[in-house]
This record gives sequence, C-alpha cells and structure tokens, in this order.
Amino acid sequence: MTETVFKVIGGATLTGSIAVPGAKNSVLKLMTAALLAPGKTTLTNVPDIADVGIMLELLTRLGCQVSHNRSISEVQIDVPAEIGHRADYDLVRRMRASINVLGPILARCGNVDVALPGGDDIGSRGVDMHIAGLTKMGAEFGSDHGYLIARAPAGLVGAHIFLDLPSVGATENILTAAVLASGETVLDNAAREPEIIDLCEMLVKMGAHIDGIGTPTLTVTGVAALKPVTHQVIGDRIVAGTWAAAAVATQGEVTVTGVDPNLLSLPLSKLHEMGAEIATQENSFSVSMKQRPTAVDIVTLPYPGFPTDLQPQFIVLNAISTGSAMITENLFEARFRFTQELARLGADLHIDGHHCLVKGVTRLSGAPVVSTDVRAGAALVIAGLVADGETLVSGVEHVDRGYADFVANLNSLGAVVSREELS
Repeated sequence: MTETVFKVIGGATLTGSIAVPGAKNSVLKLMTAALLAPGKTTLTNVPDIADVGIMLELLTRLGCQVSHNRSISEVQIDVPAEIGHRADYDLVRRMRASINVLGPILARCGNVDVALPGGDDIGSRGVDMHIAGLTKMGAEFGSDHGYLIARAPAGLVGAHIFLDLPSVGATENILTAAVLASGETVLDNAAREPEIIDLCEMLVKMGAHIDGIGTPTLTVTGVAALKPVTHQVIGDRIVAGTWAAAAVATQGEVTVTGVDPNLLSLPLSKLHEMGAEIATQENSFSVSMKQRPTAVDIVTLPYPGFPTDLQPQFIVLNAISTGSAMITENLFEARFRFTQELARLGADLHIDGHHCLVKGVTRLSGAPVVSTDVRAGAALVIAGLVADGETLVSGVEHVDRGYADFVANLNSLGAVVSREELS
C-alpha cells in the first residue's frame, strides 16, 4: 500500500510572481446556484481543484449535463427543467459545500434529501441555522438513515429571519431559497464574506431582487423564475493569503495577482506588523520580507475580521518569529488540531481551549507530519519550507481540495517540493 506525500526540502527563499485562481469558497456555491435556473450557466476563472470535480459529479447525478474545460478555467452546467432532489452520502461526506444544494433544490422542487455533510476535520459545523431559517419560510424537516429530509408542500414564503451567528452556509442556503420564494425575506445578521457578495451578484444577474448586498441585512424579494448566466468567479483571497504567508516565512519577495487586496486588508496589515513591506495595486499586491518576523496576536472572526482559513498559516509564522503571540480561534473548535503536528517540527505551542500561545523559536527541523484539513496542510508545507532538512506532509488530498497546482506553484517561486509515493 502506498501513500502520497509532499516532500519539502527546507531552506528556499520564495521570489517571483504568482496568479491566484477563482475562490474555492465561492465557486462551489455558484455551481449549486446554477440549479435555480433551467438552461446553461457558464462559470469562468474556475480553480482546478478536487472539490470542483466532486461538485460536478453531484450536479451530474441531479440530472445536469456538465463540462469542465481546464485549459480556459471554465465550467458549463446545463440544468434540466426537472432536477433530481437527492444528494448522495458518498459525495456529500467528501465535501461540506454539498449542503449548499439544500436551498436551490428546495426552492425549485419543494423537496430535497441531503446526506449530512463531511469535509474538513476542523470541528462541529451543524446545520441548525439552515434548518431554522428555512423552517420559517415554510419548510418541514426530518431525518432518515443519515439524510436530512426537507419538504415545502405549500411552497416557500418570505419571512424575517435572524441568524444567531453570521453563518456563511446558512446565509447561502436561505438566500438561494428566498430568491424563488413568494414575498419578501429579510435576513438579519447575514454573513458578509466576499464570497457571499459574489453569490449575490450572480443571483442578481440571473434576475433575483436582492437589496443590502455586503451589509448584515439582506432583503430578498422573490421572483417566479431565474435565467442562466455567465459569471466570473472572484479571486481566492485565502490562496492569496497563503502565498503571502509563505513569502514572509521564507523572507522572500512575492507578487500575488488576480485578487483584490482590499479583501485581505486585515491579514496584510498583520504581515506589515510582523515586519513585511506590503505594496497594493488594483488587482494584486506584493509582499517583501527582509528579516525574521515579529510575533503578532490573531483573533479569528467572521468577515471583515481575520479569516479562520488563514489562522494555521499565521500560527506557523508566529512559531518562527521573535517573541510570543496569542492566537484566538472563535469559529472552529478543532482548528488547533494541526498544532500537534507543528510541534513535531519543533514549534513551541500551548493550547488552552480556543487560545493558542505560540512562543517563537529560531529553527524548525524536518519530520513526517499529517495534514487534517485544507489549510493545515498548506501551513505544514510552509513550515517545511523553513525547517532544516526534509519534511514529509501526508494527507495531500486535503490540500488538493483547495489549492490548484500546489506543488508547481510553489516550485515556480523557488521552493523545492515534490509529490512522492511512499510504501
């Protein structure tokens, strides 16, 4: 039996320019939104990641005809007049974003069966807020053999919904249900992530009526039908932030293109606090680091707060910084799980609940480590870039879910990383 690992040789300094593809956290939701309109929807700037393939398979099983042209980063989804209503466990368990078919299919069909989702091992992410919001709109929920069963026998009707937390997934499912519901839906304490704005902009192109885009209160006036469109996926701010962190860790100089730097204002300001020089342009930014970083505190919060998806990469930066810093994780309780792997490389970390105290060390040393989720895998590779000797990172399938051409992109900047098959 063999296992694929990333083999990372430490000591490289990253320099050069790198382009960011479309956002994983946006494209998957846009693909499910295509279900709202019969006909052919085209998405451009689509990242070539494993999760896109899984979502295309799910859409195929729901009756869509799909094509993925990797050479031009384009996906076409031809949605039939009648779509299926069951999202199978074998796909949903591999990718949590599968839950995003709940809103569109319920709106189109009035019934949907979705296996309870899987995805990254970063803690509990229940669907209670999804269910509570859609129930207010007239849906009825049950469960059977591991499937969430939703019915709207009288159709969906507008309602005033307040989210206990600005949940991205709940905002997306309620939004995609509300656009075809009768009457007006007001969603308070909605998530404001750039990927939510991207979804709203595509829905408006399709003919939806949405007010308050980018604010905590979304007002949706339902329409009878939507039309298919062509839409460009927003650039991936998390991938961009990962390359920026890698540049700082290796004391390099990297220009990242294809993303609006305003979407990374807080992470870039934290890198500046660490000692990096940051220069921003309209759709790109440059990061230059000439010395060992200075430790900075991080508190993860919903957008526009610090993104939880960049927390592991910044723990790595603090692990090799001068001084100590406190990382506070407010969104996913198991996100610190990867720190025990980072400790194997020599990092000095102490976990207390949702706080992680990181004391910077002067060197890390290579060792075999295991990735538990998309961002942890990328972070461990960054750690390997600055560790003495060789670091082997297993669990590469997690990284493949969120980073297109991960090894080739790193090597284009001067890293020495390869995929290896180990017995």
